[in-house]
Amino acid sequence: MEYKFAQDLEIVLELTGLSTEAFAEELGVSRMTVNNWLSGKKEVSEKNIASFYEYTFRKGIRLNLIKEQLYREELISPSEVLLFHGAKSKIEGTLRTDCSKRRNDFGPGFYCGESLEQSAMFVATYPSSSLYMLRFQRSGLLGKEFSVSRDWMLLIAYFRERLGEYADSAVMRELVKQVEGVDYIVAPIADNRMFEIIDQFIDGEITDEQCRHCLSATNLGKQYVFVTEKALGQVRLLERCFLTREEKEFYLFSRQASYEMNRDKIKVARRQYRDVGKYIEEMM
Repeated sequence: MEYKFAQDLEIVLELTGLSTEAFAEELGVSRMTVNNWLSGKKEVSEKNIASFYEYTFRKGIRLNLIKEQLYREELISPSEVLLFHGAKSKIEGTLRTDCSKRRNDFGPGFYCGESLEQSAMFVATYPSSSLYMLRFQRSGLLGKEFSVSRDWMLLIAYFRERLGEYADSAVMRELVKQVEGVDYIVAPIADNRMFEIIDQFIDGEITDEQCRHCLSATNLGKQYVFVTEKALGQVRLLERCFLTREEKEFYLFSRQASYEMNRDKIKVARRQYRDVGKYIEEMM
């Protein structure tokens, strides 16, 4: 799936009120070239694609956010969900459950997020990254949903292979059964900062309650993990969206600002819940 360039160009012309001639002059191409783009008669070079979307972002037109709202309005039932997937370059071929790393939050699967900004942020450091919008129909599937809880953080540690001697405990065998045979999993997103906190719990430095409240302070939203082909069969790719350099920088700046605020929340949570709950040795 490529970008919906001609459609995006029509939107920008309408929003700016520019004629094709005036727009061509601003972009540094001929009017004939713009007309060919609109009709689909001429393939658009990667350079011109980047120039167009960068121009659009500088003009204050947030195409990706506009599309997000329009797609949300098209959801017709509570069982439908709009999701986002950040790709380092682009998705090749059909969606697959075996294209991710083995040591992900819930093992191999196709991972998506509920937040456009969050999904874009995760791939913002890659020069050729892009964002996909998808629609998921949940009906007829078996899913498992987690909140920020002890079960969730233990399963994250298990699938990330951070549990060490506790991985084969009776407690973990029972927990793993919760996700066996499901088609998809909905759970909070974990990032490197969260892994540091979970590691402190696994190493016996903090209790499960300290860990849970610290993780709640770093809330990144929810992710959908598709683990069966049946589930992926009910995921529809809607659009591939271009991420400009300035847009990526905006998401990275937002991430840093959020990280600094959450860092203070974590310190307070760790102090407030000191010695509340159980250490991992007591649990296992």
